[in-house]
Amino acid sequence: MNPYVNMSVGALLATVFVMMSVSIASEGIFHSPAPEKEGFVIAAAEEAVGGEAAAEAAPAAVPVGQLLASADASAGATAFKKCQACHSIEKGGPNKVGPDLWGLVNRPIATHEGFSYSAAMKDFSKGGQETWTFDHLNHFLAGPKAYVKGTAMGFAGIKNDKERANLLAYIREQSDSPAPLPDPNAPEPATN
Repeated sequence: MNPYVNMSVGALLATVFVMMSVSIASEGIFHSPAPEKEGFVIAAAEEAVGGEAAAEAAPAAVPVGQLLASADASAGATAFKKCQACHSIEKGGPNKVGPDLWGLVNRPIATHEGFSYSAAMKDFSKGGQETWTFDHLNHFLAGPKAYVKGTAMGFAGIKNDKERANLLAYIREQSDSPAPLPDPNAPEPATN
């Protein structure tokens, strides 16, 4: 056999051996096992088709007053972790992807200074005449895109009534003077 062919084949085999050795060594050094506890799942809601849109926009089955009667604000602080990527909630906190939520309950909708709201949210606010009542917040947090058509908020919503109520209780407390809780026996007001 030609000595140049032998050298070429030997060089190829040596290169393959070195590459495999480096691959095995780097897998051993930089191995990353699966996490023990999964992080938060960000589920994007798919666009509704036909009759599903009306079902999604339907009001919550339990009135917000009844939900808040047994809500736990400390559990709501844990639920707020889903919101922290896009919102701050401390007094004078910065706007992020979404506006700062300090003092949100009973604040006029789409009026937080320094934040550029979507056209859909501005329309929903009726020029700042509508406020973030517990009822509005309850429906919005259940399904933002179903409640305010065309909103830029890319959050799928919190379908679990208890988790949503806990979150509302936590948001309520983040204020200089928290809004009074709604009467649990009051009927649910009509929504848009």
